[in-house]
Amino acid sequence: MFTNLNRAFKFGFIDFKRNKGISLAAIFILVITIFLVTGLFFLRGMSDFIISEVKNKIDVTAYFTQETAPETILDIKDQILQQAPSIKNIEYVSKEDALKNFTEKHADNPVFINALSQVGDNPFLPSLNITTTGSALEYEQVANILQSDQFKSFIEKVDFSEKKATIDKVFSITSNINKFGLGFAAFLVLIGILVVFNTIKLAIDNSKEEINTMTIVGASSWFVRAPFIIQGALFGIISFVFCFVITLALAYFLSPKLVVALSGFNLWQYFTSNLWIILLIQLGFGVGLGVISSSIVVQKYLKV
Repeated sequence: MFTNLNRAFKFGFIDFKRNKGISLAAIFILVITIFLVTGLFFLRGMSDFIISEVKNKIDVTAYFTQETAPETILDIKDQILQQAPSIKNIEYVSKEDALKNFTEKHADNPVFINALSQVGDNPFLPSLNITTTGSALEYEQVANILQSDQFKSFIEKVDFSEKKATIDKVFSITSNINKFGLGFAAFLVLIGILVVFNTIKLAIDNSKEEINTMTIVGASSWFVRAPFIIQGALFGIISFVFCFVITLALAYFLSPKLVVALSGFNLWQYFTSNLWIILLIQLGFGVGLGVISSSIVVQKYLKV
């Protein structure tokens, strides 16, 4: 058993060295394919971050009457949290805080500042800014709770109707992005698999006479297949090493630039926090694709 396994490894390495040009071509194609899959993983992380940031900017605001006491608003806040578990964040903004925020935001705009001074008193209403964890339907459910008879006497206005079209559009766009991303990723991976398969097929085609000879002299199908499976695994391991080093370098050097372009997204941190997943994707995809492709191609010649 061990003797046969040792011979299989020996023949696999011999074939690898004998067909250096084709072996390097197979490794090159595998590197590109693995890097493509890894890139799709990073793109998914970045798109999830962007979608999350967009969703976090969506909220529903309930404006309370001037007469409503802060204690009452905070009590209503607790009641809403109990009735709507989908709420991700709910922030109380007093009318003093609203005036301060407005003044700071428009400090460089004399028209707004002048209009505010002419009003005299604080024109802003206390409010609750609410964000949910999921879909547009959750925002509608929260709005229905706010507009119910239970809170109707305290609330001056709920701005959901004004934001509904925007909220629906944002969630529709993010849903389409996810669907398109999955479809496009599947297409690219399929193309990569076909290219790798044909490249490895070309490498094994050079040994078809050797396979036929071994079959004729009575070698078992396992013994014939094993060297080429080992060769396919070798392609995958070498490709994984190259691809991992490239990924590590790109994640490190591109991270400062992406932090500027995508404020809040740290590519290096994403890489380190998902290190084991990336290792599994690259090694599993590289070795798996190399082994499976080699096994399928050799099986074709065993049937001849």
